[in-house]
Amino acid sequence: MVDRDRDEQGRARSNRPRDGLGRPRRHGLAGVERVPDDLRLAPLPSLGEAQRLLDAGRPFHAHEVLEGTWKASPAAERDLWQGLAQLAVGLTHLARGNPTGAATLLRRSADRLAPYAGAAPYDVDVSGLQGFALELADAADAGEVTAAVPPPRLRLPQTHDPVGT
Repeated sequence: MVDRDRDEQGRARSNRPRDGLGRPRRHGLAGVERVPDDLRLAPLPSLGEAQRLLDAGRPFHAHEVLEGTWKASPAAERDLWQGLAQLAVGLTHLARGNPTGAATLLRRSADRLAPYAGAAPYDVDVSGLQGFALELADAADAGEVTAAVPPPRLRLPQTHDPVGT
């Protein structure tokens, strides 16, 4: 029997290659680039990288980025980051053909984000994300999600005043 790869705490890790939706592939097969297990980005870079991955159709990997930030965030922000990570997992379940799991995680995401509505740090579009998650959960429950879902925008649109007026 082959010993499993383990982290510093002795927990088993899977070093198998993964497909674009995070599913493990057999050893020796090509996979997509993985998010490092120890990745801990600051909030704004985390949101930017997660958005890039969502836009590329890789919600599982966006979840990995957001999870790293969640685990490193101050207690007052943990539910925000966990809610964002759950949103990405819900999208992952949907893309993998699991509408029941998707609906469950999308609703959890909306609930976890609720305390931040109206005063979300980092310009996270909490209200928009909650609406997106709940509408998509209802559609998944009704069997109405038949095509790829456009990724949500994690942050509110930025307004810039280039001339300083």
